[in-house]
Amino acid sequence: MWKPIGYTSASPFLTVTDANATLEFLVQTFDAERLRCILRSDGKIMHAEARIDDTVVMISDATDGWPTVSSHVHIYVPDVDATYERALKAGAVSVMVPIQKGDEDKRGGVRDSGGTTWWLATQVS
Repeated sequence: MWKPIGYTSASPFLTVTDANATLEFLVQTFDAERLRCILRSDGKIMHAEARIDDTVVMISDATDGWPTVSSHVHIYVPDVDATYERALKAGAVSVMVPIQKGDEDKRGGVRDSGGTTWWLATQVS
């Protein structure tokens, strides 16, 4: 097999300021399942993975030569309002309260402590 079983062909890879905090945010907000985690000699995360529904998100701590990158990730969830509230309780800050605009999605956004903006959406019509 040319990729791990259960992995999609494309995965977001986030370089963040605190990978452990980002992983915990994913668990609290999306019920993510932590997968593998490889540490560097200084104890920081070189590579970690968490599964959210059918997608594996890859994460590493920023380091010299690999700075934090502000990223945006769009994710469909069963209930955008409930997930938005869970994200706020997990320490995220609001970017946009969930609202339905000109398409079938009700969408909102939050930014986690690692610098990633998560666009949450539920298709409502």
